[in-house]
Amino acid sequence: WVVADTLGGQILIRLRYFLRLSDDVLLDVMTRFQAEMVKGLGRDTNPTATVKMLPSFVRSLPDGSEKGDFLAVDLGGSQFRAHRVKVFADGKQSSQLESKFYPTPKEVTEGNGTELFDYIADCLSDFMETKNLKHKKLPLGFTFSFPCKQTKLEEGVLLAWTKHFRVRGVQDTDVVSSLRRALQKHKDIDVDVLALVNDTAGTMMTCGYDDQRCEVGLIIGTGTNACYMEEMRHISLVEGDEGRMCINTEWGAFGDDGALDDLRTEFDRELDLGSLNPGKQLFEKMISSLYLGELVRLILLKMTKEGLLFNGKVSTALLIKGKIEMEHVSAMEKDKEGLSNTKEILTDLNLFPSEEDCVAVQHVCTIVSFRSANLCAAALAAILTRLMENKKLLRMRTTRRRLRAALQPFLLPLPVLRQVRDSMRAELEYGLKRETQAEATVKMLPTYVCGMPDGTEKGKFLALDLGGTNFRVLLVKIKSGRRRSVQMYNKIFAIPLEIMQGTGEELFDHIVQCIADFLEYMGIKGSRLPLGFTFSFPCRQASIDQGTLVGWTKGFKATDCEGEDVVDMLREAIRRRNEFDLDIVAVVNDTVGTMMTCGYEDPNCEIGLIAGTGSNVCYMEDMKNIEIVEGNEGKMCINTEWGAFGDNGCIDHIRTKYDREVDEGSLNPGKQRYEKMTSGMYLGEIVRQILIDLTKQGLLFRGHISESLRKRGIFETKFLSQIESDRLALLQVRRILQQLGLDSTCDDSIIVKEVCGVVSTRAARLCGAGLAAVLEKKRENQGVEHLQITVGVDGTLYKLHPHFSRVLRETVKELAPQCDVTFMLSEDGSGKGAALITAVAKRLHNIGQK
Repeated sequence: WVVADTLGGQILIRLRYFLRLSDDVLLDVMTRFQAEMVKGLGRDTNPTATVKMLPSFVRSLPDGSEKGDFLAVDLGGSQFRAHRVKVFADGKQSSQLESKFYPTPKEVTEGNGTELFDYIADCLSDFMETKNLKHKKLPLGFTFSFPCKQTKLEEGVLLAWTKHFRVRGVQDTDVVSSLRRALQKHKDIDVDVLALVNDTAGTMMTCGYDDQRCEVGLIIGTGTNACYMEEMRHISLVEGDEGRMCINTEWGAFGDDGALDDLRTEFDRELDLGSLNPGKQLFEKMISSLYLGELVRLILLKMTKEGLLFNGKVSTALLIKGKIEMEHVSAMEKDKEGLSNTKEILTDLNLFPSEEDCVAVQHVCTIVSFRSANLCAAALAAILTRLMENKKLLRMRTTRRRLRAALQPFLLPLPVLRQVRDSMRAELEYGLKRETQAEATVKMLPTYVCGMPDGTEKGKFLALDLGGTNFRVLLVKIKSGRRRSVQMYNKIFAIPLEIMQGTGEELFDHIVQCIADFLEYMGIKGSRLPLGFTFSFPCRQASIDQGTLVGWTKGFKATDCEGEDVVDMLREAIRRRNEFDLDIVAVVNDTVGTMMTCGYEDPNCEIGLIAGTGSNVCYMEDMKNIEIVEGNEGKMCINTEWGAFGDNGCIDHIRTKYDREVDEGSLNPGKQRYEKMTSGMYLGEIVRQILIDLTKQGLLFRGHISESLRKRGIFETKFLSQIESDRLALLQVRRILQQLGLDSTCDDSIIVKEVCGVVSTRAARLCGAGLAAVLEKKRENQGVEHLQITVGVDGTLYKLHPHFSRVLRETVKELAPQCDVTFMLSEDGSGKGAALITAVAKRLHNIGQK
């Protein structure tokens, strides 16, 4: 400070200590005001709230469609004003304003209510005569800048006078009714009072006409107030939850309950005691221009009395209340280039200052006005913070609503799942019957596996496993008796994409090359071992060692294979290589292998389920029900190939637009529809399609579709399992998304996790509905009321996904309540299972020969 080494400087430093508010204090004021806002909005807490948060029943901002000719009267300041406003709907949001100002004499502002409203009506009549409007019927808006309780837009009960108004007989009455009665005395004018508004709301609406982003109105002048657009669901004083309404905070009364006592100085208290309404409108008295000049006077008076200003001479001006006004304070504070204005103002007030006095007075003015601005800013920050939080909540609500709409089709209720179960059951029957099998989508392929392991199987067997991007060759050693065991040795070989989608000859030559490498590796190239070929694609079989490929799935497209016997193709490839020979005993599906592996451990296992890259079920069916195979005795394993369920349109009602997009972008559009809704190969792609749609709607990734998200197949199913893990925090989910090139927020992570959840849950529930159909068929086959059975299961989706297996089991329990099902995890159904099928086939063959 310039005067820090003087006595005046010392008191200024003390004054600055009392009046200057630190950032922490201002944040505390903001927090206190936020609490008062909440209190004022609550029905139960409003009666004791100082900040009344009055509903204005102004429900929207101008949208540019407004037009017409309107009158307005404005009561609240030092002058009364009448206006005529013409609004033009010309696309430019233009308007025309004509106004006339009238004084508000003391006999009006401190008289009785009848005199006040008669005066308003007289002024309006004069204005209309001046503007030649008496022949027109015009709507009127009444700006009444005092706290009113409203129950509708055209009604308002005065709660209390503020500013310099003290009119008798008006408080607790409807001011609109009073104005209407006064207007009725003027028979020559026809005016309809349509709206009562506060000047603060009027300010917001005026600016909102030019800028629709304006959602706050602020008055900081003779009085002070703020209004803003609040969400209806937060205003318990008014019925209804939809939309918004302007709230007139009446923040001038903030602190009337003592909430600001720690910030009020001795000067604030002295000013309040000398006011017309002691103990009321305390916040207004700290920040509005009506009181700042008086606050400066009180400070200067004390400084003078202490001999720190004007040589200790207390002039009459310093003793007269209201002698120093806001215009004096503003003029002196602006006088930064010199002291001439300050000296002139103080001299006019008979204060005769020195240069040092002028500097000190300037600083007093600055300190007082800065405190006013800071307090006003703190309260305004509370309103803006609330608006921001409201908008965030509204965005979240909108996001949730649109997210629910997008994900709703995935939430399959029990009645829909029962329909799926019953449709699957019908399709199983169609596939078994001779006359409908050709058209059936669920092909119910006979495997010619007619028995389960009985523990007597033994020997060395080769197994091949083809069903995904990797191909395995295994040597399986089976021991029987008390030391029954299965030992396996295997080697994994990759199948390049160009081989998967090349020619059939290239594919089988590659397979034989892998077999040769394995036999060489194991040192058994000269042995002619029995071989089981796990071929995890739909095949039509006429015997256990013959399988005609019905159609490729899982991304395979090798040419010249469909309609051909894959065993013959393998034998031809072995002959072409001419290095070794093998006894190909059985061609089997991985699902059958899964059932056989579990059946080796549990004789009650008669169903195999694959829930992994693909999806399928097999089960032991009574021969008498398999019309496409001769014979009625015993059982045979049926490979349902249920992935094609729905290819005839029977589940189109549950397919979403995302399922259709995934199907259309697949290698086999229109085929394997059920598998595309339930298997691991497609779930990640369904999620990707949903994420793209949500991003287009602006609900994810800030509305930006990254190049990564555009790449088909980037969202592998393993990411679903990772993201849905209960142990994974949102930060880790974000990390996974970032690894995928998706720049996400925590909110994005929550949505992505939910999307993954509904997609995998639907898959598990659909899979459960299909399995329930098979279980019910088995129960009816056996003619029992309650079925006890084991289902052998394999597949990464079932084994590794955190929730899939649980949801599947729960769904089965709901849809097949009369079946007591044990789920057994298979240990290498494709390899071990193929060897066991081969061993069982050899055993049954030997029995047949005998």
